[in-house]
Amino acid sequence: MTVFLIITAYILGSIPFAIVASRICKLPDPRSYGSGNPGATNVLRTGKKGAAILTLLGDAGKGWLTIVLAHHFTTPRGEEATLVAAMMLAVFIGHLYPVFLKFRGGKGVATAAGVLLGLSPWLGALTILTWITVALLSRISSLAALSSALLAPIYTYWLLQNSVLTVTVLIISILLMIRHRSNIVNLFAGTETRIGK
Repeated sequence: MTVFLIITAYILGSIPFAIVASRICKLPDPRSYGSGNPGATNVLRTGKKGAAILTLLGDAGKGWLTIVLAHHFTTPRGEEATLVAAMMLAVFIGHLYPVFLKFRGGKGVATAAGVLLGLSPWLGALTILTWITVALLSRISSLAALSSALLAPIYTYWLLQNSVLTVTVLIISILLMIRHRSNIVNLFAGTETRIGK
């Protein structure tokens, strides 16, 4: 059962909602323009806010749903947190390396947010608030994502007091930052694209 749940989480994470939303809204494949990233921020570059919102909700929703399923089978305390941790890591890796897109997926910001909301509404809200605050001040989506990723493990430890879940969120944060390595280079160079451009 454990292996089945982990595989299910990975498959769920592999669903490319950016492409699904683009097809529904009759938009080009998000991998063919902008950053080439199949995510909500890139879909927003088409000017179709509805498609971007649909992508955001889908990517976040699969992260949240995975945690709901994990909670259905166990309670995230002590050793029982292992299944929750494994499933949240599986859905995130599924988004980054989806089997349906030849293992070339998105950067994981929305899916990570959904996972955190599933773990704790307060944890998710605090991380999202961090993203919103940095995004409003800087107008740079990647900087907001990186700032949230840096603080998410701290928030997790503070709110959940669970070492297994904290370490898992740390791993997710590291993976997210690795996926943003080109953005980090652009940030230091002062050439990173701002929101709305």
